[in-house]
Amino acid sequence: MPLLRRVRAVAVTSVLLATGCFAATAGASAEPEAPPTTPGCVQPGPTLRYLVVFERGTSEPLANASVAGACGTTTGYYPQIAVAVAVSADPGFTRRMGVERTYSAQQDGLSRRTGAPARKTKDDELGGTRRTAGAVDRTAEQWDMDLIRAAEAHAVSTGSRDVVVGVLDSGIDPAHPDLVGALDPELSAGCTTGVADPAQAAWSPTTSAHGTHVAGTIAAADDGLGTTGVAPGVRIASVKVVDDAGFIYPEYAVCGFMWAAERGMTITNNSYFIDPWVFTCQNKVGQSVVYEAVRRAVEYATARGVLTVAAAGNGAVDLTKPGLDALSPTNAAPEDVKPQPVDNTCLVLPAQLRNVVAVSSIGSEKVKAGYSSYGLGAVDVTAPGGDRKQVPDDAQNGCVLSTVPSGYDYSCGTSMAAPHVAGVAALLASTHPEAGAPELSRMLNAQAETLPCPADYDLNGTGVQDAFCTGYSEYNGFYGHGVVDALAAVRE
Repeated sequence: MPLLRRVRAVAVTSVLLATGCFAATAGASAEPEAPPTTPGCVQPGPTLRYLVVFERGTSEPLANASVAGACGTTTGYYPQIAVAVAVSADPGFTRRMGVERTYSAQQDGLSRRTGAPARKTKDDELGGTRRTAGAVDRTAEQWDMDLIRAAEAHAVSTGSRDVVVGVLDSGIDPAHPDLVGALDPELSAGCTTGVADPAQAAWSPTTSAHGTHVAGTIAAADDGLGTTGVAPGVRIASVKVVDDAGFIYPEYAVCGFMWAAERGMTITNNSYFIDPWVFTCQNKVGQSVVYEAVRRAVEYATARGVLTVAAAGNGAVDLTKPGLDALSPTNAAPEDVKPQPVDNTCLVLPAQLRNVVAVSSIGSEKVKAGYSSYGLGAVDVTAPGGDRKQVPDDAQNGCVLSTVPSGYDYSCGTSMAAPHVAGVAALLASTHPEAGAPELSRMLNAQAETLPCPADYDLNGTGVQDAFCTGYSEYNGFYGHGVVDALAAVRE
């Protein structure tokens, strides 16, 4: 779910591809069709979607046969990482395939009491003055761009059209005047079935403004109208991984990473955590399948030159010592959620995976936002995501202004911080076109403005520290290597 959405009361939140990104045996559709009846299989419903992890090197025919033999139908297969998406109406499908390699997020969303799928309460926190897009310059309201020296950077470079940032999110408004010049429809796709669909209807926003807001921070046009992004000269692609109920299931994210890798994108922005586990544990049944599938997809994308940038989360927790998860499964009915202890083998995905740039959030005073998660070794860099308690002079509020469908609005969250980092990374990639993902990550760290731990982090004036920052000035748990710097990114 998008990270600025509230989960209950707590903020945390078809075609065959010629490129070989995957092989599909069934079309991408909003609701999977029930597999054909097979002798020995039962069809009581509901038809559920599953993620299946095979041994590396498993061929598509072998994977398809294995799924069919377990009373399912393969809808998509990624041979590069040996991960399949399948559907089945047989409740024995997981048992037949093996619990160590099969998982259905949809199944965790079925109420134990009613059997009905649960829906999540959403609050996009778009709480400023929403205005229709038009001929008004609103860059004076973008304190966040001033903080990372974006305007100064644009005097040197606005970025290269050869650089593409994939916005893995809830879709981008294709008609927004600030975004039409940057958005590349040919590279966009919807992934909310686990299988990429390049039709515009599949990647356009439906129930959430989140993706459009993120996109504007990255690449809104520098034309004297509306807002301006960090890297207005680069291209962006809408890769929709958020469904209409607000969930980001693991098969959606896997599809998004694989699409970005096969389409040659430079960077992906991931302002979400993967449902239905706030912390996905590597050693627990079902969750281990999610961890391995997503890990493989990110690893593959990195090998293909894609830098993955992700939000650290809005849970205000030390990611190295999470303690207790009282919100998962995030798609379950309230009566089905049981608090569970989590240790440091349980990670926020994708932010805590290797080779992912994890981003915390600061407000206008360059202090960690109260909601932002943190942790020494878990956070790489920080960026302005906004804080309602850090309000710049003459500003409406302390949140970040950006594009939303047909207009503009403010929002706060690590979701807003991450696209600033993706934008700076895009400027770096434009300046250093030979650099791969590891090099871009190292340059982001090296060019960041270091921020020391605050001497006092008592946000409410109660005399009690609200979080504890460990580390030193050049690298610590609140800010990682520091706040990203757009001007430093474009200097040779």
